[in-house]
Amino acid sequence: MLKSRRGLLAAGISAVVIGTIGVVSTLNAGAEEIPESPAPAAAPAEVEESAPTPPARLPWGARPEAIQTGRDGASSKSLKASGFDAAAPDASGDEAEEAYAPKGRTSRSGSLKRETTHVVPPAPPGINSKAAADATVVYHYNVASQDVVTQGAYANLTIHKPTLAKNDFHTLAEVAVVSSKDKIDQVVEVGWTVDRVVNGDDDPHLFVYSWVDNVPQCYNGCGFEQYSKNIRPGDTLPLDATKRFGVEFHDNAWWIAYDSEWVGYFPAKHWTIDFSKTTLVKVFGEVAADNLEPCTQMGNGVIGKAENTTAARIGSISLIGTTTAVEPTFYTVGSTEYTLAKLSARTFRYGGGPDLEKRADCKAS
Repeated sequence: MLKSRRGLLAAGISAVVIGTIGVVSTLNAGAEEIPESPAPAAAPAEVEESAPTPPARLPWGARPEAIQTGRDGASSKSLKASGFDAAAPDASGDEAEEAYAPKGRTSRSGSLKRETTHVVPPAPPGINSKAAADATVVYHYNVASQDVVTQGAYANLTIHKPTLAKNDFHTLAEVAVVSSKDKIDQVVEVGWTVDRVVNGDDDPHLFVYSWVDNVPQCYNGCGFEQYSKNIRPGDTLPLDATKRFGVEFHDNAWWIAYDSEWVGYFPAKHWTIDFSKTTLVKVFGEVAADNLEPCTQMGNGVIGKAENTTAARIGSISLIGTTTAVEPTFYTVGSTEYTLAKLSARTFRYGGGPDLEKRADCKAS
C-alpha cells in the first residue's frame, strides 16, 4: 500500500501523478511546472522470524507431558529416592550457563582420539588437582554406529554416577546425529554427563552439544534455544534411572527430547549448509581423560559384558523417518578397560574401568 504524501492537496493546488515514476507537478494560476524530487523508497519492513514448533509427538510416539521436577539443587541421589525426573542444578533455581570444555566425536572420518586443551578440570572437594593448562585430552569410546539417512534417532540410556578421576574431564553417554560430507561433520548431541568443568559437581547432568563444520561449539548453549519450562540443559538427573533421549528434525530445527518433554532446539540456521537429515547415527559412552589408561569409570564402572546384568546399558536404539532396519556396527576406541557387549541390534551393555583398589595410581585419584 502506498503511503500518502503530506501537503499535496493544499488550497488552490491540485496533484497529478505522471507515469509510474511518481513525479508530481504543482499547477497554480500562472505558475511554472516544477517537478518535485521523488520521495525515497520506504525501507522494507523487517519480518520477524517465527519460532519453530516441535512435533506433536515425541520421537517415541508419546504425547509430551510435563516431567516431575525436584527441588532446586537436589542431588541425583535424592532425585532417585523421590522418583523425580530432573532438578535445577543449584538452589538458586537458575539455569546452567553455556560452558566450554573438551568434547569427543566419532564420525565416518574417524574418532577424535586426542587433543590439547587449556581447560583445567577442577578437583573434587578436598583434593588438590595437579592438572596443568595445555594438557592432552585422550578420548575413549564404546560405540554403536550406523550409516543411515534419517530425520533423527533416540535411545534409552541408563543414568549413572561413575567415578571421575581428579585430573580427567568427563564421563558420559549420548545419542548423536551426524551429517558428514567430504569428512566435514555437522553434529547434534544429547545425553548425560559427569563433568566438573561444565557442572561443578560429580552428579550426572543433562547436556546438549553441537558441531559446525567440524568445529566444536559449547555445552548447553551456542545456538541452542530453550523451549521447555521444566527441563533445561545442565539440569541434574536422577541416579540409576533409565530415560529416553532423542533428536528429531522438524520445522527447520533439530529438536531435543528428554523423558516426556521437548527440551529445546538448534535452529537449522545454526549451520551454514543444509543439515536437515543425518547420514550417520551414533550412540555411545565416552570418557575424556588425561592418559591412555585412565582411572575414570565409564557407564557405572561395571565391565560391559552380556553376563553382567548390572552394567550400564544403551537400549531400544531407534531411527526416525526411515524404514531402514537398525543394524549398527559396535566397536571400542581407547583403553581396553572399557568394553561393550551386544545384546541385540538395538541394545548393548557398555563401560567399565580400572579396579580402583588394585591400581595404586588410581587410589590417589
